[in-house]
Order: sequence, then C-alpha cells, then structure tokens
Amino acid sequence: MATTKLTTLLNIKYPIIQAPMFLVSNTKMVIEAMKSGIAGCIPALNYRTLKDIKTAIQELKLAKVEACLPDRQGGSFGFNLIVNKSNPKYKAQLEVLCSEGVDFIITSLGSPEETIKKAHQKNIKVFCDVTDLHFAKKVESLGADAIIAVNNEAGGHRGNLSPENLIKQLVTNCKIPIISAGGVGCKTDLDKMLSYGAVGVSVGSPFIASEEANVTKEYKQACIDYNAKDIVVTEKISGTPCTVINTPYVQKIGTKQTWIEELLNKNKKLKKWVKMIRFSIGMKATQNAATKATYKTVWVAGPSIEHTKAILPVHKIIENLIN
Repeated sequence: MATTKLTTLLNIKYPIIQAPMFLVSNTKMVIEAMKSGIAGCIPALNYRTLKDIKTAIQELKLAKVEACLPDRQGGSFGFNLIVNKSNPKYKAQLEVLCSEGVDFIITSLGSPEETIKKAHQKNIKVFCDVTDLHFAKKVESLGADAIIAVNNEAGGHRGNLSPENLIKQLVTNCKIPIISAGGVGCKTDLDKMLSYGAVGVSVGSPFIASEEANVTKEYKQACIDYNAKDIVVTEKISGTPCTVINTPYVQKIGTKQTWIEELLNKNKKLKKWVKMIRFSIGMKATQNAATKATYKTVWVAGPSIEHTKAILPVHKIIENLIN
C-alpha cells in the first residue's frame, strides 16, 4: 500500500487510524494496532480519572517503543477529546494529554482552538472531526494538522454527506490532509476512499467484534448478526444524531427526542443544560448495554458491520482491511 501524507504524519505503515470508540477502545486494542503498522486512538472519556489516563499513556508509550523496533512496522497512538460543554472534564484531560505526551489528538463536537494551541506547544498533532466544508475551513484556519471527514456512513456521531461528496468537496477546498471516517469495512472500501482523495481512513465499527474489545459477547455478536440495513440514527444518546443497531429495544423506545426536549432545545438559555443531561443519560445507557447483560440494548455501530463475520483478534481485522 502506497505511502500517503497520513503515514508520513504518524510514522505508520498503513494509512489507517483505529477510530476512538466510547467504551470499546482500550490500550490492548491500540497496542495491537501499533504492532500491525497503523495508529490507534482512545476516547479520553473511556477513563474515569486523570490518573487512569496517565497510566494508559505510559503503557502505550512502552508499547510504541516495541512497535517501532526494526523488525516491526511502526505505530502511533492518540486520544479523542470531546471539546464542548457536554464534557466538563475536557480542560483537565487536555492538560494531561499535553503534559504526558501523545502523538495526536482527535477533537469532536466543539471548537478545537484551545486544543490546537496547547497541543502544538508540545508538538502534538491535532486532527478535527468535521461534517461539512464550513467547519473544515474553520478548523483549517485554526491550525489543525488534518481533517477527519465524518460522512453519512460513520458509526456513532455521523455526518450528512456521502463519503465521495464530502471527501472531494474538502480536498478541492482545503489545503490540509483529509482523513475519511465512515463506510470502511474491507480493502475495497479503503481503496475507494483513497481514490476520492483522502490520505487515509479512520475505522471503528469493524473493531467492536475484536477479541481485545472490553464489551459483552452480546454486543460483539450483534455486530455479526446485524447488517448495514439494521443501522438507524437516534437522537436519544447525546442529543446529536448517532447511529445504533436497530434492536427490538431501540424500536420500542424510538429514536426521536421527546416533545419536551424539543421544546427546551429551542430555549437558548436552557439548551446547553438539556444537552448535558441528555448526554449523561445516553452515555449511561450505552455503557450498561456495552458492559453487562441487559435487555436495554443500545449498541452504537455503523453500517460497516456488514463485513463483520466473526469475532477476531485486532491484527486479523487489520489484515482483512489491507489485503
């Protein structure tokens, strides 16, 4: 596979980032990713305390040394930050990432201005999630190192544009590298994104059913049993459209906000508080579904689970993406 700007930016062999997934991503997955020559990323919110984040970074640093030995293929690791007011831990998490040192940070759901400024002081690269050209130009002007183009086939928080339309639009109008997020479950999908002009891809959902993921067997099996047609968009997790598997429980509770939430969201003074409450409730629901047996199955995933046929080790999933 040809060298791209992403492989150069992160010193990796293949232009792939193992995407940060709430509750799913962990150090074991990222270590295996680095050993296989790609980058790995973990949401900072996957850790309860700042001490836990520090411990994870130290573990990943040691693993990176081994991954970058001459007989290995090189690797890189980063963390994802929710940078809006729905994450009250954001500023403290940013300080830890900068003081401990990571290779890159991916920002989501807010302005990355402060993150870019502080991360660059520590030579940490910053990639920013965007869903359209307006925000892409904005993060470019703030000094982002690359853009994560979140399309309408992404798992979790998704965009509205198709991979082809979004990538080509951003490549034409932006000067920094474009990394595509969403819709990659096999080598053909990866090649397609690169052909549109992306320098690499961010892949999440295929790694849910990995041996290393710390989620229930039921969640992993769901990614095998359900297909792309079973993915629906819900507003009941964070208040922002998010893709989940259309289980009987999701069908029962529906995917739209209640009329009360819709009414409160129109109030400028109350909107941010309503969103914080919805975010808290939604995250708790997904945590319960991902980590213990429950009939309340709210499982986040994207349509690329279409290609998930078995629970496999991370290195095998990566082999399937590049071969």
